[in-house]
Amino acid sequence: MGAPEKLATSSNNSMQRVKVYRLNDDGKWDDQGTGHVTVDYLERSEELGLFVVDEEDNETLLMHRICSDDIYRKQEDTIISWRDSEFSSEIALSFQETTGCSYIWDHICNLQRNLHFDTIRNDSYHGANNELRELPAVELSTLPSILKVVVDGSVTDQLCVTELILHDQIFFRKLMDLFRVCEDLENKDGLHMIYKIVKGIILLNSPQIFEKIFSDELIMDIIGCLEYDMETPHVHHRNFLKDHVVFKEAIPIKDPLALSKIHQTYRIGYLKDVVLPRVLDESTLSSLNSMIHSNNGMVVTLLKDDTTFIKELFARLKSPTTSPDSKRNLVFFLQEFCTLSKSLQVVQQLRLFRDLVNEGIFSVITDILQSEDKKLVLTGTDILIFSLNQDPTMLRSYVSRQEGVPLLGLLVKGMLTDFGDDMHCQFLEIIRSLLDSFSSGGQRDAIVEIFYEKHLDQVINVITSSCPPNGSKNSAKPEILMNICDLLCFCVLHHPYRIKCNFLLNGVVDKVLHLTKRKEKYLVVAAIRFIRTLISHNDEHLMSYIVKNNVFKPIVDAFISNGSRYNLLNSSVLELFEHIRKENIKTLLKYLIDTFWDELAKFDSLPSIQSLKLRYDQAQEHAANNQNNHTETRKRVDERGLEKEEEDYFNEDSDEEDSASASASMTRGSRIRTRPGPGVSNGSGGLVDYEDDEDDEDYKPPPKKQVEEDEGTLEFRLKRKLLAKKEETDIIKKRKLVGKTQTQTQTQKPKESVFATLCSTLSQTVLPSTTTTTTTTTTTSDNKSTNEENKSEESEAEKGVAQL
Repeated sequence: MGAPEKLATSSNNSMQRVKVYRLNDDGKWDDQGTGHVTVDYLERSEELGLFVVDEEDNETLLMHRICSDDIYRKQEDTIISWRDSEFSSEIALSFQETTGCSYIWDHICNLQRNLHFDTIRNDSYHGANNELRELPAVELSTLPSILKVVVDGSVTDQLCVTELILHDQIFFRKLMDLFRVCEDLENKDGLHMIYKIVKGIILLNSPQIFEKIFSDELIMDIIGCLEYDMETPHVHHRNFLKDHVVFKEAIPIKDPLALSKIHQTYRIGYLKDVVLPRVLDESTLSSLNSMIHSNNGMVVTLLKDDTTFIKELFARLKSPTTSPDSKRNLVFFLQEFCTLSKSLQVVQQLRLFRDLVNEGIFSVITDILQSEDKKLVLTGTDILIFSLNQDPTMLRSYVSRQEGVPLLGLLVKGMLTDFGDDMHCQFLEIIRSLLDSFSSGGQRDAIVEIFYEKHLDQVINVITSSCPPNGSKNSAKPEILMNICDLLCFCVLHHPYRIKCNFLLNGVVDKVLHLTKRKEKYLVVAAIRFIRTLISHNDEHLMSYIVKNNVFKPIVDAFISNGSRYNLLNSSVLELFEHIRKENIKTLLKYLIDTFWDELAKFDSLPSIQSLKLRYDQAQEHAANNQNNHTETRKRVDERGLEKEEEDYFNEDSDEEDSASASASMTRGSRIRTRPGPGVSNGSGGLVDYEDDEDDEDYKPPPKKQVEEDEGTLEFRLKRKLLAKKEETDIIKKRKLVGKTQTQTQTQKPKESVFATLCSTLSQTVLPSTTTTTTTTTTTSDNKSTNEENKSEESEAEKGVAQL
């Protein structure tokens, strides 16, 4: 590497700010400090190395000798790492700028290539060009030999040729002189051979060679050599570059390095895209693109660091005395400046944009959008897109303020303006970004309020004025109507709370459906898509509005008019019906079939129409079943109510008789006393032992089991009689009385069991039963000693029943 390269490296220190990291024993990266990296000669040596000098105290943070054996790695465009053999550790440089990283990386690669070439040249290498120590003399007779050296040979041979060309300071000058001689003599063979040599040198893919051939001194002759491709028609590239390409400076650029990089970048792009698009391989093409990217970053960095340049730019843009042509050039320059800034790191892009905002870029764009020059207006929107990509909150903050309100109106106007064949969807993109519901804060809410109050009607009126019968002279382009539909769908999705107050009350839905009368089918589909988006909220108030205003009529009419054609319109309507069926939106389902089935029946062969009708029939059948079930349930409830009333009646209408019977039973029961039998305690049998009942020693009470059987049988008969409801009222009263008597028997003392037997005998008379008869007979046989008393008491009980 010579002194010029060393000087070039030193001049770019500002772009090579790095952090130095070293991997410690724990596997973590230790920050060694921040400084500037350069490629320079080591002290007392002809070898080159990397130097990092601390930006604060100018101490050396890193000194590394570049050798051909080290393996360097480039990661994520800003990191270069390698293993340092001297310290046996991993070293990493993290660059602030991608351009600085690319610059140092290219130097490392070139140095390793040169070191590798020197090794090959010094060793005993026996290849095709092992005797080559210098290039053949540049003469007309030696052109075939030069072409063979450049084109033929292995990769190692090409490295050797690259090094020879770089070390021969007059090689290109001699070759270009020979080219001019051949061109003057019209030596086609010589010119064609020179074309192949220059093309082969470019395909060597050396960044250092690119620096030479793209310089101001050689570029025109190099492009002239590439004009003589005998396989293609001759194209005068030099004439185009001289006569038609004019470098315009909206503001004079005083930095010579920035000017040089601007010119070089243009030449590389022209060569890549126009002169050799079919010749370049992927590797060479990638190197040229990397060179363009690095140059762009360097130019933007040099300009943004020049504070006087930025201030002068915005001062001229805001000045009312600036001529229209000058202002036009300034706007185009600002757009290109923002575009080139994408070559910077994201952090650097954000800092640059904030500087532009502080200079008043939004007020400048507001002024640009009011221009009558439509190309200038589109350029202003491109700059706004750049601002959105950097930080949308800054644009929202500006629009939400009083001075920013006109900007939103200008964006809406731009979306509704015909720009010819130029794309103007960026207006829609900017508006959607401003109205985006995913953004937080009061800024968005203020913008949404402004849009719905001032601009929604303006947007809708474009639809009504562009559709029959109104749309004739003032009809908007279909692309504009499509953008409006897209914006309305976006609003429905992101601002559902606005549907009732802004879409329904103002008749927006009906106005959008005017598009179904347009002849462009994709506009009809756009209107259907809007309705499909609307009903996705499944709001009952909205469904009622649709039914009440017969909103689906234009859609069904368009579907019927389309006939059996299978197209996008057919599919969009069927998808709408399918959504209603799947979501089981009963209001719309009933509305569709009840209102439009006569028209839709002719399409019942379509599965979607069949499914829609089937779901409707199922819904109707389900509703009918629910009605029947409801009727039966009410009837059953009424019957249960009657039974309850009847039971309450029998529980309440004989209180006096129940009381009298209970008194009589207690009186008569006092004569029927017994003692507990063996093994029966006073509590277990429910019987009470009276000491004064000495005359009834032979009396034996019936077994408890039999009494329980009598009670269970009596309750079963009582329930059966109540459910049957076929007996006469007097019989039901008798059975109820017996039931009450039996209940009293269960709760009274054991001495009343004889009266319970009497009641059982009476119930047998009323409801004959085999089981009851058997039980009663058994009970009677066990109580033969008291038959006469039972008969007398039975007679009294019958009299009591008769009284009921």
